Amino acid sequence: MSRTTDGDLAQLKQQLDSTGPGMCVAKWKQVTMHLQNGHTHSCHHPISHHVPLEEVLANPTALHNTNFKKQQRQQMLNGQRPKECDYCWRVEDQGNGSFSDRVLKSNEYWARPFLDDVTTKPWDHDVAPSYVEVSFGNACNFKCSYCSPHISSKWMEEIQQHGAYPTSSRFNNLDWIREQNLMPIPNNQENPYVDAFWAWWPRMYDSLMHFRITGGEPLLNKNTFRVLDHVIDNPNTNLDLSINTNMCVPKELIDSAIERFKRIVGENKVKKFKLFTSAEAQGAQAEYIRYGMDYNQWLDNIVRVLQAVPGMEFTVMSTYNIMSIPSYQRFLADMLEIKQNYKKPDSNYTPLYVDIPYLRYPHNQTIFNMTQDLLPMIEQQVSYMYRNQEQPDWRPMVHDGFFKHEIDKLKRIYYVAEYIFSPDNDMDDKKRADIANNRRDFALFVDEHDRRRGTNFVKTFPELEDFYNLCRSQ
Repeated sequence: MSRTTDGDLAQLKQQLDSTGPGMCVAKWKQVTMHLQNGHTHSCHHPISHHVPLEEVLANPTALHNTNFKKQQRQQMLNGQRPKECDYCWRVEDQGNGSFSDRVLKSNEYWARPFLDDVTTKPWDHDVAPSYVEVSFGNACNFKCSYCSPHISSKWMEEIQQHGAYPTSSRFNNLDWIREQNLMPIPNNQENPYVDAFWAWWPRMYDSLMHFRITGGEPLLNKNTFRVLDHVIDNPNTNLDLSINTNMCVPKELIDSAIERFKRIVGENKVKKFKLFTSAEAQGAQAEYIRYGMDYNQWLDNIVRVLQAVPGMEFTVMSTYNIMSIPSYQRFLADMLEIKQNYKKPDSNYTPLYVDIPYLRYPHNQTIFNMTQDLLPMIEQQVSYMYRNQEQPDWRPMVHDGFFKHEIDKLKRIYYVAEYIFSPDNDMDDKKRADIANNRRDFALFVDEHDRRRGTNFVKTFPELEDFYNLCRSQ
């Protein structure tokens, strides 16, 4: 596949702008559907909006083609820039020649071929998406420290029993979730949004190029297995299929999933199939962050899948946060071992990739509340990845190390943290006050976490004891 150049993107931008300066194919061809609460959005930048029940009962494709979204499309076709897409307008209005995500997304394989089609059809036409992400429900056996009740049923149970956490933001406050119309339909009740999905699915499936199941925990939801069975019976060799999973569900569910994975991968039912899973620390520290996790079980299940399904691929998403810092190098060593043990020399196959975004919310858990004395730990982690980098000049490609794009993600985090705590950074009073408040909230959060769940933060994170004491004193 040829590399996209700036010239290619500039040409595409001209094509988009010939319709209007707000034109973006993602508003037509990409959708994320949260069926547990009937929310939808196209592109991850605009916040999701609720699908009125009367719309979806009359037209199942309203899971994507809501009246609201059609009005945004009409604005784009009329040369306007929808307000909900302001992330891209801010990038473009800087005037430095940067390409916003409306150009980058419109250039994707699932979008660019459809530019002429979407601009020549009426604005209120019901569109068949080519890129779909779907969450069937919030059933989950984890209570990750940065998650929410509308995404995790275990979090919902805790907040219903104990209430919101006593931080300044009242973390996981159900009042806010109700105000945003995000309360999930209980998993044991009939869900009209799930019914609408299955009414639309046979027609939707034929046009799909990318389909990803998120959660909750998808392997706890029967609809995930129904999708897999449909794919087995109806191959789609144009489809990239993926599933997010915590890889810590009961053994019988892992066994059942593996049998389906074998057929999908081994019999080439789709163009590509991969799993996404998550961890951002090692051992007991990972289990504290992702409460409900058994770290060794998680590792064992990744290995089980790689052994049982040759050609299977994982991406491990690390939402790097303040609690990642002490053990992240040990975590990276575990990931490196899997890369090395399941590589296929002289091929393009890589069994495992690591993606390292940094946590943005809740604010009290971001690494940018850390103290300067923790910086060397992150620097050592970056150095470890460089020492084990893929493709040194002196040997052939073997796919058993960290790729440059993986290293760059962690290096970016280090550079931002280093800048924040640099003596040359003249931090204003508001920023200092925000950090102090976030640190107070961090101590309140972990104290309440320990009280509710019987955990012990200082025992689990002895390397962060001084930081914890500082947070308590703020």
